[in-house]
Amino acid sequence: MLARMKSVVSYRLLLVAVLLAVVSCAWHPWLNASADSHTRQGLKRSLATFAAARALGAALSVVQGTEFSIEPIGMGVTLTPGQMLRPINELVDKFADMMLFASVAFGVQLLLLQFGGHAAVATALTLGMLLWAVLRWRGTSGLAMRCLQPALLILLMARFAVPFTSLVSEGAYHVFMKPGYEAANQTIEGSVKAVPGATAELTESKGGILERFKNLKNKASELRESYRALGDAARLWTDRIVDLIAIFVVQTVLIPLVFLWLCWRLARMVTSPAASG
Repeated sequence: MLARMKSVVSYRLLLVAVLLAVVSCAWHPWLNASADSHTRQGLKRSLATFAAARALGAALSVVQGTEFSIEPIGMGVTLTPGQMLRPINELVDKFADMMLFASVAFGVQLLLLQFGGHAAVATALTLGMLLWAVLRWRGTSGLAMRCLQPALLILLMARFAVPFTSLVSEGAYHVFMKPGYEAANQTIEGSVKAVPGATAELTESKGGILERFKNLKNKASELRESYRALGDAARLWTDRIVDLIAIFVVQTVLIPLVFLWLCWRLARMVTSPAASG
């Protein structure tokens, strides 16, 4: 009998502790303020990377469409060396679309944070938790608890899941992904300046036929080497683009989905009518 009384007292103390913890966190602004700040940092990174990707795509499009027409002895020849960059240009376009998607994901998180941080949500959650604690205190686990559970699940997820997900996602970025992001993004931003340097002008020289052929051969050789170097650099850009896509997919899709699922399971377990002391 004494052991049962101790168990009941401990259970009720736990109920009070859970109630106070949830209600105090629901009304405290630090959670949303911190999550909002971290989410805006992620949005800033994704927008900066999106801008760099669009700038690189524009530079590659200019180089890809460059044509050189030469007529050393009256016969025209058109060279289009930039077409070798077409695959990397298509990859950069898809990369820019991914960065736009990541920016939208961060924007959605900001909207959900504003919704979950509203006073109406905190008020509803406080009333729901008070009713939940009263029913648990009285040992009620029937229809009332089954009706209360869905509402509590939605309120708990709205108030806590998104802020905690944002904090966990940004924390994972700083611990595991920040060095890789900075190195890859620096490469992409630097490549925007490197692309125009490959478009050396190829013009027909003055003089005799032999001299024209000689000058054109030298310039064509320089142009070929320039584009070859650009192609080699493009292979590095491909690796860095894949790194950046992986980082943003993990931060905006994988981690949020896994953590939201864990929050849902935890909230469902706590509010389950079948749970008892």
